[in-house]
Amino acid sequence: MFDPDYDLFLDIVGAESISAAARQRGLSPPALSKRLARLEQRLGTRLLQRTTRRLVLTSAGRELLETLSPIRFALAAAEGRIAGRHALVRGPLRVTAPTSFGRMHVVPTLPTFLAAYPDVDLSIDLSDSFVDLLGGGYDVAIRIAANAGAGLVGHRLGTSRRVLCASPAYLVAHGEPRTLAELAQHRLLATDSQLPWQLDGPDGPVSHQGQRVVGTNSSEVVRELAIAGCGIALRSLWDVSQALADGVLRRVLPDYAGSEGIGVFAVHAPDPPARVSALVEHLRRTIMLPP
Repeated sequence: MFDPDYDLFLDIVGAESISAAARQRGLSPPALSKRLARLEQRLGTRLLQRTTRRLVLTSAGRELLETLSPIRFALAAAEGRIAGRHALVRGPLRVTAPTSFGRMHVVPTLPTFLAAYPDVDLSIDLSDSFVDLLGGGYDVAIRIAANAGAGLVGHRLGTSRRVLCASPAYLVAHGEPRTLAELAQHRLLATDSQLPWQLDGPDGPVSHQGQRVVGTNSSEVVRELAIAGCGIALRSLWDVSQALADGVLRRVLPDYAGSEGIGVFAVHAPDPPARVSALVEHLRRTIMLPP
């Protein structure tokens, strides 16, 4: 049996807040907070740092998340096999996802999905270009956007929180901007379609145009150039949280961040076949983004 406190921890991370997880479970936030504290006391370590705005996984919390997510899915898959539900999950399944997100967060979940559903013929394409789900013949698309898109069904996998960041070497060489206006004096790194940056700041939403240093359609190129000290980038925490934790990148202008309305969605057409529903449920269980 899966430990109920572990299940609680995964639900809190997936909901991105204790209050949201409490609403989903029909419980009070103080009750969930006590259970989370009990789990942390049992493990002898802090799993989540609580701030006024959001939750942040500690290194121990990240390790526990990466350990528990595939276990919970494997248990659910085993239950499905025993109940005979997996007999309906078969046939071709074509998926498209953004390059970095797909490589870092989708592909690592696929081995357990393929083991659970051996009759699915899966193919996955990675591209940073906008892909027409229906016109391109795809069954599922991973989209990082404000919404799923008209006429499509979207399942929110998490929030794509974005921060301004640069390498320590760049900041030593060029100085650290203290105001948003000072960004005009710095080298900016962005994909062809990313600028202007839409930011939330102390005085509300603001748009910053700027000029990019290198033209590219690849978000991975932007990340690698930022790490190499070529400029300041606006990157998602799912992409650079480890680099920030390791000190390879540092946040700049911490009072500003990308608009919080951007989410990560698994998108498909209405009335999907069983193989599509199985993959979406798998992604919802196994993809846990930094809160």
